[in-house]
Amino acid sequence: MKTELPVSPDQTPHRKSWPAFKALALNVCLTLCLFSAQGCRTAAKNQAVHLPARHSVSAEQLIVLSDFKLGQEHPLFQDLIQLREDVAATLNIPLNSEQVTVYLFSNQEEYRNYLDLTYPGLPPRRAYFVGTPKELAVYTFWGDRIQEDLRHEFTHGLLHASLKTVPLWLDEGLAEYFEVAGNTPGQINRDHASRLTAALNNGWKPDMKRLEQLEKVSQMQRVDYQEAWAWTHFMLNSTPEARDALLAYLSELKTNESPEVLSARLPRDIPGVEDRFVNYVASLNTFPSR
Repeated sequence: MKTELPVSPDQTPHRKSWPAFKALALNVCLTLCLFSAQGCRTAAKNQAVHLPARHSVSAEQLIVLSDFKLGQEHPLFQDLIQLREDVAATLNIPLNSEQVTVYLFSNQEEYRNYLDLTYPGLPPRRAYFVGTPKELAVYTFWGDRIQEDLRHEFTHGLLHASLKTVPLWLDEGLAEYFEVAGNTPGQINRDHASRLTAALNNGWKPDMKRLEQLEKVSQMQRVDYQEAWAWTHFMLNSTPEARDALLAYLSELKTNESPEVLSARLPRDIPGVEDRFVNYVASLNTFPSR
């Protein structure tokens, strides 16, 4: 169950939109997230537009800048601090000191105005992660999905702070995995689970090799995001062998941009891995909430 957060008087409801895209260029991570309508983009910062800066709260490698007061004890901020610990412990990656800055606008209009002036032509999205050599940043506004959006984007920031590179499908799969709030990581995304069950019944077959070939979100379909989440959930929660394979891969990504791909590792460590994965996906809807 998600943490209940106080509602800001500036809160503006906003539904998710479809589709989103992703590109990688000029050593800048460009991630637009599909289900949470999130992403990242790069452009020169327009000095004439206003970024939230009146209030700041920081701890560890997180700093939140806003034009309304958000204290360090606020549940949203504390949830992100705990998320940092959970990501590091779950994935066995270092608690990096590289700062991730969250620019939290008071409302959707101010947020949208900034993006329209700074990144003309961007489609409407609730949140964007921007990774450049100078800054790891998240841009978003206070809305009804703020916790989910920030968990997803902050996960991107933590991964890119600790790893040399992250393949597109795994970057999205891990962000989807950690965006679902709960007492422990690995809560079930019920929408993903139900859609994958329906896809299996309609003859869909998983294909990690195909996911590994995707370099742009424009190449990805809805089911690809669902599959990326499911593979991540499977590796982290099914067997020690699957978990060890993922953690070993992530460990290599700390220093190596192109280690042996997971689709080659898993069949050696887990005989019949695709059949096991299909059975795991089929069982996701039966998992209890934790």
